[in-house]
Amino acid sequence: MKRKIDLMSIIGLVLAVGLIVFCIMLTKLTAEDGSVSYTVLPVNLGSFFDLPSIGIVVGGVFAALMVSFPLEQFTRIPKHLKIIFSPQRFDPEEYISVLVECAKKARINGLLALEEDANAVEDVFLRNSLQMIVDSIDPEKVKYQMESWVNSVEERHIQERSFYDKGAALGPAFGMIGTLIGLINMLKNLTDIETVGPNMSVALVTTFYGSCLANIFFMPVSNKLRVRHEEEYICMQIICEGVQSIQSGENPKLIEDKLIHLLPNYKREKIAGLDEESGGKGKGKGKAKKGKAKKEE
Repeated sequence: MKRKIDLMSIIGLVLAVGLIVFCIMLTKLTAEDGSVSYTVLPVNLGSFFDLPSIGIVVGGVFAALMVSFPLEQFTRIPKHLKIIFSPQRFDPEEYISVLVECAKKARINGLLALEEDANAVEDVFLRNSLQMIVDSIDPEKVKYQMESWVNSVEERHIQERSFYDKGAALGPAFGMIGTLIGLINMLKNLTDIETVGPNMSVALVTTFYGSCLANIFFMPVSNKLRVRHEEEYICMQIICEGVQSIQSGENPKLIEDKLIHLLPNYKREKIAGLDEESGGKGKGKGKAKKGKAKKEE
């Protein structure tokens, strides 16, 4: 399965961190004549660094996650980051094209003729699904097996996203705990007015850390994993529908139309646009796909 670099994820992460750091350093200066100017002062970053606050927020969040989830969930973090920044390429149109070609071949030469195609397919789910109909498995069992596989994948993805959803909730919570600790220490020494400002600043830094951890790491990772799941899920739905249609001996053109209607609206409109440009309906679809396949080669 081909992988692609997700530039949007990389740019978004760099931009989020970069803007926060830059805006912390950006300082407003007002001259005697009332004119306003801005300057960048790296020394401002020192005010936002507090080791105890980092320990409370980062340590507390991951400690709570250790209580909530098994060790295997932590070992999957590198895999999840790879899925975000270098995901597998799930192209629904490519799957439709493969299934339509299989349908044409099966209609002419029979289902056994698909054995070679099944072995050549990289996608494990598509390969196993095609192999089941080559082996003449009962249609009801084929349907049950494929639906079970889809459901198990969906359930696993939901469980993996729950790890990051929980982290997003814990970040601000531990930030507030650190703030309360700082406020308690500040109130103990309230008689020393000079220490109130610095202590209050340190107390609020923990809330800052918690919010950053939740909104820059945990929430975006969870949401991007959901997007990746939806990309994979639509392709699995196409495979389920396509393989069952091939097994039932439906017309390849009918199968193609049925699978295209499983796509989101914007993808259907894109295909319809290609049809109009090519000057035909069904034929235009085929020409557009063949042209795309030649380009990839």
